[in-house]
Amino acid sequence: MEKRYRIALTIAGSDPSGGAGLQADIKTMSALGVYAASAIVAIVDENTVGVYDVHPVPTRFVEGQIRSVIDDIGADAIKIGMLHSSELIRGVLKTLQRYPDIRNIVVDPVMVATSGDALLQPEAVDTLRDELIPYSRVITPNLPEASLLLGEQITHQDQFEDAARALSRQTGEKVSVMLKAGHVDDEMLTDIFYNAETDKSMRLTTRRIDTRNTHGTGCTLSSAIAAWLAKGADLDTAARKAKEYLAAALEAGAGYSIGHGHGPVHHFHPFY
Repeated sequence: MEKRYRIALTIAGSDPSGGAGLQADIKTMSALGVYAASAIVAIVDENTVGVYDVHPVPTRFVEGQIRSVIDDIGADAIKIGMLHSSELIRGVLKTLQRYPDIRNIVVDPVMVATSGDALLQPEAVDTLRDELIPYSRVITPNLPEASLLLGEQITHQDQFEDAARALSRQTGEKVSVMLKAGHVDDEMLTDIFYNAETDKSMRLTTRRIDTRNTHGTGCTLSSAIAAWLAKGADLDTAARKAKEYLAAALEAGAGYSIGHGHGPVHHFHPFY
């Protein structure tokens, strides 16, 4: 009998320095034993220090990439990263709706850069919130992104569980939420995973790692969730194992020096 890969598709922009974007997605999925395919939405001039330029890929070409992958090899899960415009968001959504059997869709709602600069056109935030997010199974916002989606500031740990539930209920669908605590200045980091399908929350706590190598952590976490879902894990297991993988990647990568800014996590820490 022929073997079959578990397949995950990332829809994201590139990072030529290899720490974030679709490169981080592919590394994460591969490290977790999943065959990684990709649809590129933007070619980015970027390194560990900053982003210098972005060349968007035309929406019709993005749609074509998605169809080419799914029509040929299929997808057990899909991870979606930054989509900069309403046109692109709607194009991706319209294409995915052609494949209603694919429900393991993980959206990393990348809206705000580390520098604080907006990464989406203003009207695209509403399109993301009102159209794409309700179609997903899981979203993985950090605190600035959650605050922008909810229209209120989320800054304290005691707000997290209510905020995660509010984000899910805002969609009108059973969308689960991994609310990331990386922006909280505590020694211990406690993410909240709200499972909308069971209406239960789970606290995922890890020790903060003293490292500057944090480039691409959001991409890595969302891709890890998608990878575990592609492998058939339930939502709680996928969230927990993804958090464990990222924490270990941060710790393993802390001792390395790469680039002049924020280096990457060690995606292949289980192997070397």
